Amino acid sequence: MNRIVKVFGTVLILMLVVLPVFSAETEKPFDMGMSLVIGTQSFNENGQTVTYQKLSFNPDISFGKVGIGLNITLHYNFTGGANGNEFEIRKADWVPDPVTFQNILGLYLPLIRYVRYGEKGDPIYAKFGQIDDATLGNGFIMGNYSNTLFLPEQRIFGLSFDMDGSLFNFPYVGFESVVGNLALFDVIGMRFYVRPLLFLSVPIIKNIEFGTTIAADTNVFAHEPDYATSLGINAEEAKITAYGMDFRLPLLSNPVVSLATFGDIASIQGKSVGGMLGFGGKLISFFTYGAQLRMLGQDFIPVYFDASYDLFRTLKYQLIEAGGSIPPFVGWFASLGTSFLDDKIIFNVSLDGPFGVVDNDPNNYMNYPHLRGIFEIAEDILPGFSFDASYDKKMIASFSDLISPEDAVIQARLNYKTGPAMISFIYKIKYVPNAGSGENPWEITSGLESSIQLF
Repeated sequence: MNRIVKVFGTVLILMLVVLPVFSAETEKPFDMGMSLVIGTQSFNENGQTVTYQKLSFNPDISFGKVGIGLNITLHYNFTGGANGNEFEIRKADWVPDPVTFQNILGLYLPLIRYVRYGEKGDPIYAKFGQIDDATLGNGFIMGNYSNTLFLPEQRIFGLSFDMDGSLFNFPYVGFESVVGNLALFDVIGMRFYVRPLLFLSVPIIKNIEFGTTIAADTNVFAHEPDYATSLGINAEEAKITAYGMDFRLPLLSNPVVSLATFGDIASIQGKSVGGMLGFGGKLISFFTYGAQLRMLGQDFIPVYFDASYDLFRTLKYQLIEAGGSIPPFVGWFASLGTSFLDDKIIFNVSLDGPFGVVDNDPNNYMNYPHLRGIFEIAEDILPGFSFDASYDKKMIASFSDLISPEDAVIQARLNYKTGPAMISFIYKIKYVPNAGSGENPWEITSGLESSIQLF
């Protein structure tokens, strides 16, 4: 595990050396913007919902492909008091508890909302800060991983960094990497890939890509140390690693239809093995599609590091460590999406599950389908309005479960903009599977805020 951390440290140093060199390749001149946000924000504190006033400064600076965004937010309340106007600032935003170097980094690094270079798929791409959909390779080990599930109570500062050899006129190699939390170095992943036949003149075959991925969680109980104690588990020793090999072969690539076939074989902790074969692509440039056949050995969980991983990481760890909890089974995956008007309307839904029943345990979420959907409408479609939402739902045993918030993470944001001013309604609900006896398993966050673009 220490070797993995050292590899990521080396990649981070490499990135810091390389990025300034390529930042000179600017596409547009220096630009700077600043917005002021005023509103309210509710938090879950000690099992209770507490609402604060919110004042936030959000500067955005860009220079070509390089962009930096800050988020300096003050949550406060007027408490009344003897003078009727005592001012209280939310302590958890500024004072680490306990005061350790890791906690200081975890609290103050997220003041940097993002630092980015390029876009995903470019020869070089880097993003510090909030990571929403980190995927390595075909996504069989890590797919759509997000470090934003604890917002707004906790901001996490992560890293996504990719580099392709075409940047140096050597398109035969490349790598992708992810660090979920740079303060803790807990969830980390890396994929190296090669295109060994690219020099051939044979169509199709020359584009085949082979990759190898390793991903790990070096601190499974990072967000729930007390839960580890209640289980009699030494939190410092709770680690998990997944690794595997993959291939991807593009078959068609044109404006009407694109198609690629791909496959993976992977292992978790060197104990369980699973594999996948699939295909996917685009139709008429705005329909996306995909399907997979999954052959999963005992105790193997596909897409182990998924979009809701930070909520279910301890549950998954217990299933793997218990051994024999998940029998072998054959599963499926399907996805369908649309993208209209230059990505101004985006809808994507994916569904996966087993053929039949995995075991007789009604509480084993591997027995049931899992759905993930996203929906986005850009501001230009309805004058002044924009909207984005995501829905991630496990344990779908019936149609009624499909719309039940239990075992789900739901996020939505509705914006209305007029001139330099914007009003936003934010709503988030998540189900916490490890809530203690008598505790509310629902964490609901909502808020109404207004922002003004100063310049």
